[in-house]
Amino acid sequence: MAHNGQAAVAENKGFHPFLQEDHPYTFIDSCMQAWPDADYANAHRHGVTAYAVTAWRPHATIEQALEEGMFWRLVERQYDNVIVAETADDIRQAKADGKAALIITAQGGDWIGNKLHRIEAMQRLGLRMMLPAYNTTNLICDGALDRTEGGLTRFGELAVDECNRVGILLDCTHVGKKSTLEIIERGQKPCVFSHSNPNGVVPNPRNIDDDQIKACVEKAASSLAPWGPLVMKPGTTHWPTVDDFIEHVDYVAQLTGSTDHIGIGTDMSLGTYPDHDHDPWGEPSTRMSRRLQQVHHRQRAVTEARAERVLELHGSYPLCRSSDRAGLWRWRCSEDSGRELSSSLRGSLVA
Repeated sequence: MAHNGQAAVAENKGFHPFLQEDHPYTFIDSCMQAWPDADYANAHRHGVTAYAVTAWRPHATIEQALEEGMFWRLVERQYDNVIVAETADDIRQAKADGKAALIITAQGGDWIGNKLHRIEAMQRLGLRMMLPAYNTTNLICDGALDRTEGGLTRFGELAVDECNRVGILLDCTHVGKKSTLEIIERGQKPCVFSHSNPNGVVPNPRNIDDDQIKACVEKAASSLAPWGPLVMKPGTTHWPTVDDFIEHVDYVAQLTGSTDHIGIGTDMSLGTYPDHDHDPWGEPSTRMSRRLQQVHHRQRAVTEARAERVLELHGSYPLCRSSDRAGLWRWRCSEDSGRELSSSLRGSLVA
């Protein structure tokens, strides 16, 4: 069932407006969620070429990750307009065919446990990008909201090496600072922050500082800016605006000297975003959790004039080499790829 009415859009339960006709640009949303009630039949009509979809819950066990990970193959089989992308060529072909591509990603590495061979197994299932930890410390490294700051464990070092070997892009979002710097230093391949904003604009334990941004860029990787609470300064009482977002883009561009390493990870959703799970023993950031719920349930259209401002500043989220079937991690910056992604925002960006 298509949900294109004004009522559905106003409620913003993850049902978005359609483009009347597709634009010619390639746009990869580096972080988003999709739910069972999503309008998958129209996923190709929102101006997004590829969705980096959170394939399973952050702290999933291996059994849960396998079950939830296989769901995306079912979506691919049931909907002719959706594919699971394993290579950059798959994404380009999806664009040419007018389809939506799903990039299978994991927000957390708890499912690995202490069994390194699970990484290659999940890569073969289709996993192409993953966070090693989600806010809390595990056997790989520290989480961004935990009290520990020990960096990569010995097993974590092996996990980084294995991800590099099989072709899984490492995402340092939600990961402790020391761990992110060690991942970047150890890795033989670039990594990303798929949905993190600069602490220099908004101090927040989930955002990243100048050292992390610079280290990421030095490895020719990307720092991705999301919408939502992470663009909101302390004391903010209004919904996030495009101007709030642009301030973050501006900051990173000035810090790094260009827009070559800035992308978009909306952290939005297709379908109804459920309530966040709560820890009965106490939560590190309930205020953030409440705001996340609000943002994921609200959508506002960006005007053409403001979209133009985004386009002027927005950089590239380049694709890997098409010949590399191992994964979507071999990044190459180019003027063309930057133009493809940034210009696509004209038809797809929402606040």
